Amino acid sequence: MAYDEGLAERIRERLGQGGAVVEKRMFGCLVFLYHGNMAVGVTGDDLMVRVGPEAAPDALARPGARIFDFTGRPMRGWVVVDASALVEDGPLAEWIDRGRAFAAGLPAK
Repeated sequence: MAYDEGLAERIRERLGQGGAVVEKRMFGCLVFLYHGNMAVGVTGDDLMVRVGPEAAPDALARPGARIFDFTGRPMRGWVVVDASALVEDGPLAEWIDRGRAFAAGLPAK
């Protein structure tokens, strides 16, 4: 599966590159790791965000968010945000910040 390079570039602009942030291509997607922990990613035209199990219900109530079900088995603590909800920079920045904040709370790898 290809991923939206434009969305990936917008994520790079928000997260920065190098240092604590590493990009990896995995399973046809592009993921961004923060201190070794996955924070956000791009799958197709959509954004994957790691919010954690406790924050998932709140995240799923936001526009365009749905359960991350990549393999037929929902991933706990992850959501996918539809590209249509990411047209404006503000919502995208909020999602990226949520993913980074969750990853920052995990032990560095």
